[in-house]
Amino acid sequence: MHRKEQGIGPLVSRFLGLRLEVARIDTDVFGTFSRDVDRIGSPLEAARAKIAAAFAVSPDVTIGLASEGSFGPHPYLPFCSLDREIVVLCDRQTGLELVGQHHTLDTNFAHAVVNDLAAGTAFAARVGFPRHGVIVMGCRDGQPAPARALIKDSENWDELNAAIKGVLKADGSAFIETDMRAHRNPRRMRAIGRATIDLIRRARCRCPSCDRPGFAVTERLAGLPCADCDLPTALTRVEVSICHGCGWRADHASSRATADPRYCDRCNP
Repeated sequence: MHRKEQGIGPLVSRFLGLRLEVARIDTDVFGTFSRDVDRIGSPLEAARAKIAAAFAVSPDVTIGLASEGSFGPHPYLPFCSLDREIVVLCDRQTGLELVGQHHTLDTNFAHAVVNDLAAGTAFAARVGFPRHGVIVMGCRDGQPAPARALIKDSENWDELNAAIKGVLKADGSAFIETDMRAHRNPRRMRAIGRATIDLIRRARCRCPSCDRPGFAVTERLAGLPCADCDLPTALTRVEVSICHGCGWRADHASSRATADPRYCDRCNP
């Protein structure tokens, strides 16, 4: 529905030999960024639900691919937004599931409450409209009210101006935000492509014990010691790879023996 095949298809064709065919299903039923349909469960659960729906309408297909993303505040960096993208591959015959991931700060995820047309157009220009889409909603007490108005698909300034004017006339203010759907957000489309590359890397990395695809880093253990005081830091000490098929485990120590003191809570509080 949102042309994600443009970012995913060429990569999985070239590196995994898969011919991508778009399943004709309504993925909006699994949740929308514009709040008109709440997403139930995690992004991974939503991606799995999309694949199950695609399998249901395509009984002869053996491999399913789905993408899902989420946006919100960065857990450690104040005032920064984080885009988390996953691309999931499922083999319905073997039950194999692989998940590619990409997290990035390169997102224009933002919103504003505006009381006049000039403020609305200034916000849109700042986030890159019309190349990046903008959604206009109704507004109640400074909060989005999509049940009152929800205009998603303004393609040009005339359409956007009309949308903002209409909401302002009805509500006195408008809630305007960046459109995070992939086909209206080039930055997100790039992030989906990078999550696909991570999926390909995992698919081509096989377990040394059972040859199952997906033998990649599953956990990073912190605790690299500070070079000055030897106390553990938050930097990675060991990367752990575990096969989800046979349970084979490999630990890979960091290439660095110690951490720079600037990363130490004691030396650089």
